[in-house]
Amino acid sequence: MGRKSILAQWGITGKELTELVDQNPSLRGILLGYVAEKKFQDNYLSHPGITSVQKDDDHVRSMKGDRRIVYKGQTFLIEVKSLQTNMVRNLGNDRWQGKAQVDASDSRTITLPDGTTMKTTCLLRGEFDILAVNCFAFGEKWRFAFALNADLPPNTFKKYTEYQRRYLLPSLIPIEWPLNPPFTDKLIKLLKRLVKRSS
Repeated sequence: MGRKSILAQWGITGKELTELVDQNPSLRGILLGYVAEKKFQDNYLSHPGITSVQKDDDHVRSMKGDRRIVYKGQTFLIEVKSLQTNMVRNLGNDRWQGKAQVDASDSRTITLPDGTTMKTTCLLRGEFDILAVNCFAFGEKWRFAFALNADLPPNTFKKYTEYQRRYLLPSLIPIEWPLNPPFTDKLIKLLKRLVKRSS
């Protein structure tokens, strides 16, 4: 006998869960984030060139990446993030504008190459290989935008020094649909670029 659905386990209806999600944006964000990771894995990581897919422990801060994959014998980290729903604009004709939230869930202490430390929620340039942005908020369709970490825009927050900004990614990154560089919907194309760079 199969395991009961979460609705049956908790004794609530689908309608009640929907109401809870609608009433609690933080709950919606958490659930959508994990659903997005599953949709990303199901839709993009079954390529024959990808021979291993792992999910790192969320609680180990030193291991940053929602999926650790092996492609063409090389290991790459992919960070899956979502759009800030309240910043999404519908421009009509399936054209959209928004901002991807690209930061850690909480503040942490990081060490920069010169040995200095700082506390921040910003992610580091080079900390993962590819950013995968869940664009579900663009018309409620499961589609993703991908960019190399190295191609993401610089951090411009004046609170940080010029040196710090060089190594920190911005917390919010503009994104449009249809996609513009550095974003693409072709994950394998980016993986091929990474393999070529390291060869």
